[in-house]
Amino acid sequence: MKNGFTKMALCAAALLLSASLAFAADVTVKTPDVKGAAKATADSAKSGAKGVATDTKAAAKAKIVDINTATETELKAVPGIGDTYAAKIVAGRPYANKAQLKSRKIVPDTVYEKVKDLITAKKIKK
Repeated sequence: MKNGFTKMALCAAALLLSASLAFAADVTVKTPDVKGAAKATADSAKSGAKGVATDTKAAAKAKIVDINTATETELKAVPGIGDTYAAKIVAGRPYANKAQLKSRKIVPDTVYEKVKDLITAKKIKK
């Protein structure tokens, strides 16, 4: 009797373990694959889709907003800059460099870190 119970308990444990492993195999965490996306872009450029990488870089560069000349609407298009920050940026002009947004406390450090690659501060010609 004791031997039969042990076998049944081991079978039940094995069944539960295998079922949990099966469910764990189905669960995948989706994370952005930045390296894979860059490789895919490079591969497609090599395989005959010439100019794809160049177009991507040009599109990214075109999205950079000059904080000295942009309208509030253009500033609000930058992720992380809303109505309040856009108004503060316009009111604090001119800027010698984009880091002045942080040093003058126009935007908090966390917002600056989020937008620093999407903005620039070109010199204003007098």
